[in-house]
Amino acid sequence: MEQVSLASLWLPILLSAVIVFLAAFIAWTVLPHHRSDWVQIPDEDSLMQTIRDLGLERGQYVFPHQMTAEGAKKEDAKEKLKEGPRGSLIVWDVPNMARSLAFYFLFCLGVSFMVAYIGYAARMPAGEDPLHVFRVLGTVAFLAYSAAEIPPAIWFGHTWSSVLKSVIDGLVFGLLTGGVFGWLWPA
Repeated sequence: MEQVSLASLWLPILLSAVIVFLAAFIAWTVLPHHRSDWVQIPDEDSLMQTIRDLGLERGQYVFPHQMTAEGAKKEDAKEKLKEGPRGSLIVWDVPNMARSLAFYFLFCLGVSFMVAYIGYAARMPAGEDPLHVFRVLGTVAFLAYSAAEIPPAIWFGHTWSSVLKSVIDGLVFGLLTGGVFGWLWPA
């Protein structure tokens, strides 16, 4: 059977990226399942003023700092960890929705390109059974969209409920990507 070229997969790469981009938009803006992922802090104004007073700039912060390898060597490390609270804080710049959407689309395009590359590198021939293409490349896409969601719950306290919802989103994105590749795999 004829080997598929990577260039011949431009349409499923582009279409699957567009479909996943739209599905993610729907998942985060229309469907209700992610609305409980982020909760409001009581007396948020006081916390925001404290952060301003501290002069915290854009970045990732951990507290107590004893949670880091360097911080654990300090004399009061164990006591601060025991006493708590423990957590992390991410401070970002003013959101730029257009920029974020553009970068997310590039991410989707990159995932779709890598999915296509795996199909190409696995030497799936032209005319391959669409169900086989769907299963293999859909699994790859599922891993790409979901696997990185789990370590933040293991290491950084992200809630398992929000991680599970994101993994389920990733499963849907993988199914959509696999479906597009199975449908449009060259004959």
